[in-house]
Amino acid sequence: MTTPSFLRRAFVAALAALALAPLAQAQGPAAWPQQPVTIVMTFPPGSGVDVVGRILQDPLGKVLGQPVIIDYKVGAAGNVALEYVSRARPDGYTLVFGTAATHGSNAALYKKLPFDVEADFVPVTPILDVSNVLTINPDVMNVKTFKEFVDLVRANPGKYNYASTGNGTGTHMAFAELNSKLGLDMVHVPYKGGPEAMQGVLKGEACCIMNQVQTVLGQYKAGKVRLLGVTTAKRVAAIQEVPTIGESGIPGTQGFDSSTWFALFAPKNTDPAIVAKINAAVRQVLQDPEVRVKLESAGNTIRLETPEQFRQTVHANRLKWAEVVKAAKIHID
Repeated sequence: MTTPSFLRRAFVAALAALALAPLAQAQGPAAWPQQPVTIVMTFPPGSGVDVVGRILQDPLGKVLGQPVIIDYKVGAAGNVALEYVSRARPDGYTLVFGTAATHGSNAALYKKLPFDVEADFVPVTPILDVSNVLTINPDVMNVKTFKEFVDLVRANPGKYNYASTGNGTGTHMAFAELNSKLGLDMVHVPYKGGPEAMQGVLKGEACCIMNQVQTVLGQYKAGKVRLLGVTTAKRVAAIQEVPTIGESGIPGTQGFDSSTWFALFAPKNTDPAIVAKINAAVRQVLQDPEVRVKLESAGNTIRLETPEQFRQTVHANRLKWAEVVKAAKIHID
Protein backbone atom coordinates (compact mmCIF):
# COMPACT_ATOMS: atom_id res chain seq x y z
CA MET A 1 0.00 0.00 0.00
CA THR A 2 1.32 3.41 -0.87
CA THR A 3 2.02 5.71 2.06
CA PRO A 4 0.07 8.99 1.78
CA SER A 5 2.28 11.97 0.88
CA PHE A 6 1.36 13.94 4.00
CA LEU A 7 2.51 11.01 6.15
CA ARG A 8 5.82 10.83 4.29
CA ARG A 9 6.34 14.58 4.84
CA ALA A 10 5.55 14.22 8.54
CA PHE A 11 7.97 11.30 8.83
CA VAL A 12 10.76 13.25 7.10
CA ALA A 13 10.09 16.29 9.33
CA ALA A 14 10.27 14.13 12.43
CA LEU A 15 13.61 12.65 11.35
CA ALA A 16 14.96 16.12 10.65
CA ALA A 17 13.88 17.31 14.09
CA LEU A 18 15.61 14.35 15.73
CA ALA A 19 18.77 15.07 13.76
CA LEU A 20 18.78 18.73 14.72
CA ALA A 21 17.97 18.18 18.40
CA PRO A 22 21.59 17.50 19.46
CA LEU A 23 22.75 20.60 17.53
CA ALA A 24 20.10 22.79 19.19
CA GLN A 25 21.11 21.42 22.57
CA ALA A 26 24.80 22.06 21.85
CA GLN A 27 24.02 25.66 20.93
CA GLY A 28 21.88 26.28 24.01
CA PRO A 29 22.82 28.10 27.23
CA ALA A 30 24.64 25.08 28.66
CA ALA A 31 27.15 25.13 25.78
CA TRP A 32 27.52 28.91 25.56
CA PRO A 33 29.83 30.39 24.31
CA GLN A 34 30.56 28.74 20.99
CA GLN A 35 31.99 31.84 19.27
CA PRO A 36 33.75 35.12 20.14
CA VAL A 37 31.97 37.56 22.44
CA THR A 38 31.84 41.22 21.41
CA ILE A 39 31.82 44.03 23.96
CA VAL A 40 30.63 47.27 22.40
CA MET A 41 32.37 50.31 23.87
CA THR A 42 30.34 53.42 24.59
CA PHE A 43 33.33 55.77 24.62
CA PRO A 44 36.50 56.09 22.51
CA PRO A 45 39.96 54.52 22.85
CA GLY A 46 41.83 55.96 25.83
CA SER A 47 38.66 56.70 27.80
CA GLY A 48 38.09 55.25 31.26
CA VAL A 49 35.78 52.49 30.04
CA ASP A 50 38.26 51.57 27.32
CA VAL A 51 41.15 51.28 29.79
CA VAL A 52 39.13 48.94 32.02
CA GLY A 53 37.79 46.99 29.05
CA ARG A 54 41.29 46.36 27.76
CA ILE A 55 42.42 45.11 31.17
CA LEU A 56 39.54 42.63 31.27
CA GLN A 57 39.62 41.58 27.60
CA ASP A 58 42.22 38.80 27.60
CA PRO A 59 41.53 37.35 31.08
CA LEU A 60 37.80 37.23 30.36
CA GLY A 61 38.44 35.51 27.06
CA LYS A 62 40.48 32.85 28.82
CA VAL A 63 37.73 32.19 31.37
CA LEU A 64 35.05 32.01 28.69
CA GLY A 65 37.17 29.90 26.36
CA GLN A 66 36.44 32.27 23.48
CA PRO A 67 38.06 35.53 22.30
CA VAL A 68 36.57 38.79 23.55
CA ILE A 69 36.39 41.46 20.87
CA ILE A 70 36.25 45.19 21.62
CA ASP A 71 34.10 47.14 19.17
CA TYR A 72 33.66 50.92 19.29
CA LYS A 73 30.29 52.53 18.59
CA VAL A 74 31.03 56.00 19.88
CA GLY A 75 28.75 59.02 20.01
CA ALA A 76 25.94 60.86 21.81
CA ALA A 77 27.25 60.13 25.31
CA GLY A 78 27.09 56.38 24.73
CA ASN A 79 23.65 56.33 23.09
CA VAL A 80 25.00 55.19 19.72
CA ALA A 81 26.39 52.02 21.29
CA LEU A 82 23.24 51.41 23.33
CA GLU A 83 20.97 51.72 20.31
CA TYR A 84 23.15 49.26 18.40
CA VAL A 85 23.14 46.67 21.20
CA SER A 86 19.41 47.14 21.94
CA ARG A 87 18.78 45.75 18.43
CA ALA A 88 21.31 42.92 18.65
CA ARG A 89 20.33 39.27 18.93
CA PRO A 90 19.84 38.33 22.59
CA ASP A 91 22.26 35.41 22.41
CA GLY A 92 24.97 36.65 24.78
CA TYR A 93 27.46 37.33 22.00
CA THR A 94 26.92 41.10 21.92
CA LEU A 95 27.26 43.07 25.14
CA VAL A 96 27.63 46.78 25.86
CA PHE A 97 30.00 48.42 28.32
CA GLY A 98 27.69 50.80 30.16
CA THR A 99 28.09 53.33 32.94
CA ALA A 100 25.98 55.10 35.52
CA ALA A 101 25.59 57.83 32.89
CA THR A 102 24.58 55.70 29.91
CA HIS A 103 22.04 53.78 31.99
CA GLY A 104 21.12 56.58 34.37
CA SER A 105 21.37 60.27 33.62
CA ASN A 106 20.95 59.81 29.86
CA ALA A 107 17.36 58.69 30.40
CA ALA A 108 16.60 62.09 31.93
CA LEU A 109 18.77 64.16 29.60
CA TYR A 110 17.57 62.78 26.27
CA LYS A 111 13.83 62.95 25.73
CA LYS A 112 13.64 60.91 22.53
CA LEU A 113 15.89 57.91 23.00
CA PRO A 114 15.14 55.01 20.62
CA PHE A 115 15.41 52.58 23.51
CA ASP A 116 14.55 52.30 27.20
CA VAL A 117 17.64 52.11 29.43
CA GLU A 118 15.94 49.61 31.73
CA ALA A 119 13.36 47.73 29.66
CA ASP A 120 15.60 47.11 26.63
CA PHE A 121 18.65 45.84 28.48
CA VAL A 122 19.51 43.08 30.91
CA PRO A 123 21.90 44.18 33.68
CA VAL A 124 24.57 41.47 33.58
CA THR A 125 27.23 42.51 36.05
CA PRO A 126 28.85 45.58 37.57
CA ILE A 127 32.62 45.83 37.27
CA LEU A 128 33.83 48.85 39.18
CA ASP A 129 32.88 51.86 41.22
CA VAL A 130 34.89 54.73 39.80
CA SER A 131 35.67 57.93 41.64
CA ASN A 132 35.96 61.22 39.85
CA VAL A 133 38.42 63.80 41.12
CA LEU A 134 38.36 67.57 40.69
CA THR A 135 41.41 68.17 38.52
CA ILE A 136 42.68 71.67 37.79
CA ASN A 137 45.35 73.30 35.67
CA PRO A 138 47.34 75.26 38.29
CA ASP A 139 48.44 77.77 35.65
CA VAL A 140 44.79 78.71 35.09
CA MET A 141 43.59 78.48 38.70
CA ASN A 142 46.26 79.02 41.32
CA VAL A 143 44.39 77.37 44.18
CA LYS A 144 45.46 74.50 46.42
CA THR A 145 42.28 73.43 48.21
CA PHE A 146 38.69 72.79 47.26
CA LYS A 147 37.55 75.70 49.44
CA GLU A 148 39.90 78.06 47.60
CA PHE A 149 38.50 76.74 44.32
CA VAL A 150 34.91 77.46 45.39
CA ASP A 151 35.80 80.93 46.68
CA LEU A 152 37.54 81.82 43.41
CA VAL A 153 34.65 80.61 41.24
CA ARG A 154 32.09 82.42 43.37
CA ALA A 155 34.10 85.64 43.11
CA ASN A 156 34.18 85.33 39.30
CA PRO A 157 30.80 84.06 38.09
CA GLY A 158 30.82 82.86 34.49
CA LYS A 159 34.57 83.30 34.08
CA TYR A 160 35.82 79.73 34.35
CA ASN A 161 35.22 76.90 31.90
CA TYR A 162 35.08 73.29 32.99
CA ALA A 163 35.70 70.44 30.58
CA SER A 164 33.77 67.20 30.23
CA THR A 165 34.01 64.11 28.07
CA GLY A 166 30.73 65.05 26.41
CA ASN A 167 27.20 66.24 27.08
CA GLY A 168 25.50 63.96 29.59
CA THR A 169 28.59 61.94 30.45
CA GLY A 170 29.58 61.15 34.02
CA THR A 171 32.18 63.92 34.01
CA HIS A 172 29.52 66.41 32.98
CA MET A 173 26.96 65.21 35.50
CA ALA A 174 29.41 65.16 38.41
CA PHE A 175 30.17 68.84 37.84
CA ALA A 176 26.50 69.63 37.24
CA GLU A 177 25.59 68.06 40.57
CA LEU A 178 28.36 69.99 42.35
CA ASN A 179 27.43 73.32 40.73
CA SER A 180 23.78 72.79 41.59
CA LYS A 181 24.52 72.05 45.24
CA LEU A 182 26.91 74.98 45.67
CA GLY A 183 25.35 77.50 43.31
CA LEU A 184 28.48 77.82 41.18
CA ASP A 185 28.31 79.67 37.85
CA MET A 186 30.71 77.96 35.42
CA VAL A 187 30.72 77.39 31.66
CA HIS A 188 30.51 73.80 30.42
CA VAL A 189 32.81 72.87 27.53
CA PRO A 190 32.11 69.34 26.24
CA TYR A 191 34.76 67.40 24.34
CA LYS A 192 34.26 64.23 22.31
CA GLY A 193 36.16 62.02 24.74
CA GLY A 194 38.44 61.71 27.74
CA PRO A 195 41.82 62.29 26.05
CA GLU A 196 40.51 65.38 24.25
CA ALA A 197 39.02 66.79 27.46
CA MET A 198 42.27 66.32 29.37
CA GLN A 199 44.18 68.04 26.58
CA GLY A 200 41.73 70.92 26.85
CA VAL A 201 42.59 71.29 30.53
CA LEU A 202 46.34 70.93 29.96
CA LYS A 203 46.22 73.59 27.24
CA GLY A 204 44.26 75.95 29.46
CA GLU A 205 41.13 75.94 27.30
CA ALA A 206 39.31 74.87 30.47
CA CYS A 207 40.39 75.38 34.04
CA CYS A 208 39.39 71.99 35.28
CA ILE A 209 37.58 68.69 34.88
CA MET A 210 35.86 66.22 37.18
CA ASN A 211 37.49 63.19 35.61
CA GLN A 212 38.03 59.58 36.62
CA VAL A 213 41.05 59.02 38.85
CA GLN A 214 42.64 56.50 36.48
CA THR A 215 42.60 58.96 33.58
CA VAL A 216 44.44 61.76 35.44
CA LEU A 217 47.06 59.81 37.40
CA GLY A 218 49.75 60.21 34.75
CA GLN A 219 49.42 63.99 34.54
CA TYR A 220 49.12 64.24 38.33
CA LYS A 221 52.33 62.28 38.95
CA ALA A 222 54.07 64.39 36.32
CA GLY A 223 53.03 67.55 38.16
CA LYS A 224 50.96 68.89 35.27
CA VAL A 225 47.66 69.05 37.16
CA ARG A 226 46.52 69.48 40.75
CA LEU A 227 43.87 67.32 42.43
CA LEU A 228 41.56 69.10 44.88
CA GLY A 229 38.97 66.54 45.94
CA VAL A 230 37.54 63.12 45.11
CA THR A 231 33.81 62.76 44.56
CA THR A 232 33.37 59.66 46.71
CA ALA A 233 32.30 59.57 50.36
CA LYS A 234 35.69 58.06 51.28
CA ARG A 235 39.22 58.79 50.12
CA VAL A 236 40.64 56.75 47.26
CA ALA A 237 43.55 54.44 48.06
CA ALA A 238 45.51 55.31 44.91
CA ILE A 239 45.57 59.02 45.89
CA GLN A 240 45.11 58.79 49.63
CA GLU A 241 46.59 62.26 50.09
CA VAL A 242 43.67 63.89 48.23
CA PRO A 243 40.70 64.67 50.51
CA THR A 244 37.07 64.08 49.66
CA ILE A 245 34.97 67.04 48.59
CA GLY A 246 32.84 66.42 51.66
CA GLU A 247 35.86 67.00 53.91
CA SER A 248 35.93 70.65 52.83
CA GLY A 249 33.15 71.44 55.30
CA ILE A 250 31.44 73.74 52.78
CA PRO A 251 27.64 73.66 53.21
CA GLY A 252 26.13 71.44 50.56
CA THR A 253 29.08 69.08 50.33
CA GLN A 254 28.37 66.88 53.35
CA GLY A 255 28.24 63.27 52.18
CA PHE A 256 28.80 64.35 48.57
CA ASP A 257 29.15 61.21 46.43
CA SER A 258 29.09 61.54 42.66
CA SER A 259 31.00 58.44 41.73
CA THR A 260 30.04 56.29 38.79
CA TRP A 261 30.15 52.62 37.93
CA PHE A 262 31.14 50.57 34.90
CA ALA A 263 29.18 47.48 33.94
CA LEU A 264 28.13 45.03 31.24
CA PHE A 265 24.62 44.85 29.80
CA ALA A 266 22.98 42.48 27.31
CA PRO A 267 19.96 42.98 25.03
CA LYS A 268 16.58 42.24 26.57
CA ASN A 269 15.39 38.61 26.43
CA THR A 270 18.92 37.25 26.83
CA ASP A 271 18.66 33.84 28.49
CA PRO A 272 19.14 34.15 32.29
CA ALA A 273 21.47 31.14 32.22
CA ILE A 274 23.78 32.96 29.81
CA VAL A 275 23.59 36.12 31.90
CA ALA A 276 24.56 34.08 34.97
CA LYS A 277 27.52 32.59 33.09
CA ILE A 278 28.84 36.02 32.09
CA ASN A 279 28.34 37.33 35.61
CA ALA A 280 30.29 34.40 37.07
CA ALA A 281 33.07 34.77 34.49
CA VAL A 282 33.52 38.49 35.16
CA ARG A 283 33.44 37.86 38.90
CA GLN A 284 36.22 35.28 38.49
CA VAL A 285 38.33 37.70 36.49
CA LEU A 286 37.83 40.54 38.98
CA GLN A 287 39.04 38.31 41.81
CA ASP A 288 42.26 37.46 39.98
CA PRO A 289 45.09 39.12 42.00
CA GLU A 290 46.85 40.52 38.93
CA VAL A 291 43.69 42.06 37.52
CA ARG A 292 42.65 43.38 40.93
CA VAL A 293 45.98 45.17 41.40
CA LYS A 294 45.76 46.80 37.97
CA LEU A 295 42.25 48.11 38.60
CA GLU A 296 42.59 49.18 42.23
CA SER A 297 45.98 50.86 41.77
CA ALA A 298 44.28 53.12 39.24
CA GLY A 299 41.81 54.37 41.83
CA ASN A 300 38.90 51.99 41.23
CA THR A 301 36.86 49.89 43.64
CA ILE A 302 35.80 46.46 42.41
CA ARG A 303 32.06 45.82 42.68
CA LEU A 304 30.55 42.32 42.83
CA GLU A 305 26.79 41.84 42.53
CA THR A 306 24.44 39.22 41.16
CA PRO A 307 22.38 40.18 38.09
CA GLU A 308 19.31 40.74 40.29
CA GLN A 309 21.23 42.90 42.79
CA PHE A 310 22.66 44.89 39.92
CA ARG A 311 19.21 45.38 38.41
CA GLN A 312 18.20 47.15 41.64
CA THR A 313 21.37 49.26 41.49
CA VAL A 314 20.56 50.37 37.93
CA HIS A 315 17.00 51.34 38.87
CA ALA A 316 18.09 53.36 41.93
CA ASN A 317 20.82 55.04 39.87
CA ARG A 318 18.33 56.14 37.20
CA LEU A 319 16.06 57.71 39.83
CA LYS A 320 18.96 59.53 41.49
CA TRP A 321 20.25 61.11 38.28
CA ALA A 322 16.75 62.08 37.21
CA GLU A 323 16.60 64.25 40.32
CA VAL A 324 20.05 65.74 39.66
CA VAL A 325 19.15 66.57 36.05
CA LYS A 326 15.91 68.19 37.16
CA ALA A 327 17.62 70.26 39.86
CA ALA A 328 20.38 71.37 37.49
CA LYS A 329 17.83 72.15 34.74
CA ILE A 330 19.83 70.30 32.10
CA HIS A 331 18.37 68.70 28.99
CA ILE A 332 19.69 67.55 25.64
CA ASP A 333 17.26 67.37 22.71
